[in-house]
Amino acid sequence: MTAPAERPSVLFVCVHNAGRSQMAAAFLTHLAGDRVQVRSAGSAPADTVNPAVVEALTEVGIDISAEVPKVLTAEAVQASDVVITMGCGDTCPFFPGKRYLDWELPDPAGQGVEAVRPIRDEIEKRIRGLIDEITPAS
Repeated sequence: MTAPAERPSVLFVCVHNAGRSQMAAAFLTHLAGDRVQVRSAGSAPADTVNPAVVEALTEVGIDISAEVPKVLTAEAVQASDVVITMGCGDTCPFFPGKRYLDWELPDPAGQGVEAVRPIRDEIEKRIRGLIDEITPAS
């Protein structure tokens, strides 16, 4: 059993924290459980999570209906080991010594669930790879 301090932390950032970053955080929480600390935030958070994103995740057994978009803070970045950005460009804060990954994914904003499904599936694939990379084999 590893000490909690050894648990890697991941922050997902997009502009509105209503689509891609919410899906990524939900998949990482769902698939890695308590092995990884998960945060998500947006540089300009929306009022609510995209309903098509909520529906697309419900289809794969993940309920994010209670989630709300959160504002990105410097503290959240500093507290994370890996920062994964998704289309927030220059508005994402940069701190030396952090590992940054930029995932170029289509923005699900304004899209129906049919358009969100392939984005969801790509995010799940990337999350599975990330888990293999950042968590020790048990």
